[in-house]
Amino acid sequence: MADHKLTCLSCASVNRVPADKLSANPKCGTCGAKLMEPRVHDIDTATLRKAERTDTLPLLVDFWAPWCGPCRMMAPQFEAAAKELVPTARLAKVNTQVHADATQRYGIRGIPSLILFQNGQERGRIAGARATRDIVAFVQGHAAAQTA
Repeated sequence: MADHKLTCLSCASVNRVPADKLSANPKCGTCGAKLMEPRVHDIDTATLRKAERTDTLPLLVDFWAPWCGPCRMMAPQFEAAAKELVPTARLAKVNTQVHADATQRYGIRGIPSLILFQNGQERGRIAGARATRDIVAFVQGHAAAQTA
């Protein structure tokens, strides 16, 4: 079984997790936070930069802002997708109002925008509010095959 590298979305420490332990609620070796929670994590751009470079498991990031109606409308759909995709992918969000540098760094032209990262690469991106089934299908269709 191969190990996965996962950046803790709470403290940004990199952890190695055996593939067969992803469903066993692995915790960060530094801060003790759960690494595979079935929820969306609110992260900053520094944590995202580290995760995009190192994570071997797919990480889908929603670039959003609190004033954006479609962003607020999609939030429950994105949360539901996080529950469906665990333990094969993790979901996070970056508030572009708080982290304005993210829009330029990631070429965000409109929000909500979803970008899928894995193995140091961008695997795909879509813009606009999406239903849960569309978010899940996007991740499943764009994630690199994983060795388990």
